[in-house]
Amino acid sequence: MIPIKNKKKTLQATVEEMRNFSFSYIEKYAPSKQQLKTYLLKKYLKNKIKDINNKNITDLIEVVLEDLEKNKFINDKFYSKSKAKSLINRGSSINKIRNYLLSKGIKGQFIKDTIDQIKDNNEDQDFFSAIKVCKKKRIGPSRDENNRILFYKKDISILARLGFGYEISKKVMELTKDEYLKIVNLL
Repeated sequence: MIPIKNKKKTLQATVEEMRNFSFSYIEKYAPSKQQLKTYLLKKYLKNKIKDINNKNITDLIEVVLEDLEKNKFINDKFYSKSKAKSLINRGSSINKIRNYLLSKGIKGQFIKDTIDQIKDNNEDQDFFSAIKVCKKKRIGPSRDENNRILFYKKDISILARLGFGYEISKKVMELTKDEYLKIVNLL
């Protein structure tokens, strides 16, 4: 049996350890700055290092995060754009994208820039995203013509829960089967 050595953690060792935890977390998840900060806080507050108080831990985490940001390991602007692009590909509404980015701790300016860029690229992004949702969930215009009237309210409410406005939902629901198929073939 190997004896356990009683060694004290120094601040420098703690910073190096934080960097290593950060690198492994970044490699695995590609997080935002706030997500990484939360992860490190949970990790170190759980361990309760004796010689270092909680205020020092938060200061050390800020130092590590600034260093990672300076060396471009974490970049909230890039995170915002890449997450928005993947959410658009899945058919998410602009409202859902905005709320998702807010929940991940992205600054308001980065979110605004990302949303503006989405709107510049395509004015009717919500309309096309709603079409993708209809195709994926087989609702609205992708339903059989006999069932569309029966499920109208249900389909509108599904789109509303996904963050689409009433006008867009109504516009999508009023598409004929032929128009819907033409749009789906373009996507």
